[in-house]
Amino acid sequence: MSDRSKDGMTHDHGVAFDISTGMHNPSVPASPLLVSAHKIAIAGLGLIGGSIARRLVAHNRFVVAWNHHARPYEAAERVGIHCVDTLEQLVEGKPDVLILAVPLESMDDVLTRIAPHLHRGTTLTDVGSVKGPVRAAVVRAGLGEYYVGAHPMAGNELSGFEASDAALLDRALWALTFDDTTDFSRFLTVADVVTKGLENSLIAVDDDTHDRAAALISHMPHVVSTAMANELVEAKFADPAVAVALSAGSWRDMTRVSLTDPDRTRAMVELDARNVADLLESMSARLARQAAVLRGQLQGETNDFAQSRQFFAASQPFRDYKARETQIAEGTLTPQRINRMLTDADWRAELLTSARAGERVVEFRTTHEMTVERRPFEN
Repeated sequence: MSDRSKDGMTHDHGVAFDISTGMHNPSVPASPLLVSAHKIAIAGLGLIGGSIARRLVAHNRFVVAWNHHARPYEAAERVGIHCVDTLEQLVEGKPDVLILAVPLESMDDVLTRIAPHLHRGTTLTDVGSVKGPVRAAVVRAGLGEYYVGAHPMAGNELSGFEASDAALLDRALWALTFDDTTDFSRFLTVADVVTKGLENSLIAVDDDTHDRAAALISHMPHVVSTAMANELVEAKFADPAVAVALSAGSWRDMTRVSLTDPDRTRAMVELDARNVADLLESMSARLARQAAVLRGQLQGETNDFAQSRQFFAASQPFRDYKARETQIAEGTLTPQRINRMLTDADWRAELLTSARAGERVVEFRTTHEMTVERRPFEN
């Protein structure tokens, strides 16, 4: 929100606007028009890389791609994706942006191969679901100055170019990540790909903030979902044939990600091991407390159902948030849009504050002015 102060200025994220003239305070740098990333290279044409490539082509960006095998090339060429035979060729083509959409366990090898060939004009990014370890690998390869982390919050349990679809990224939110050395102009280049090239929105956070959040909403649920599937397979509690025959919506929704390639899931979880382990311990304790409440009721030790009611009622703020998100998706609720300014000195902190306020960047109007959509979570 903006506040008018005694000096007659409106202050927004620490940036001043003169109300009488409508001009920005001179302490804010000039905001030239943004330059688009026209040539985008993608290493890896799997589910995510293929979906990004298809969508970028549909939005008139020039896309060149490499894959570790040539099987997707014929289909990719048919939809306007230009394919090259080697990873080195991909990099030597001097793209504006190089997106690494390779398995996390392949990252070190890929970075070692591209390092001698990366042009200074190319910005490096990725789509990995864990950011801290990827940045560490980028730094080991001597490419830290080129890098902006990225993670599209989209996907499913399928894999391969044949499963890719531009629509997979419909209304997708991306997390872009930074550290103290991230170059602002390179950040804006990746933001252009997301907001203009893909017509998606973004938040920007540091790597640790991202990885902790991703562990909560993705990595830990993958483990829990797999544990549920394992419970069925091991058949210790109920007849598995009867159980699987009866399984319907709740089982389908809660076990969908257990259908993902187990090696892909394992690699993701192990790279975020500390955060996932902490969450699993917290989840285990929460479930154990609820089990104890139910045991106590069964054994007649208590007739107090307050604890059980609290367990099921505590997540009401999340239900309220999801109801608003459904209304937005259906077009019956329009989120507020406002413009925010960024400064050269504090753009990282300003973007992090915006993300924590539930704001999503939908457009960069200039290099220092962005339009955000307010979709707060209130607990």
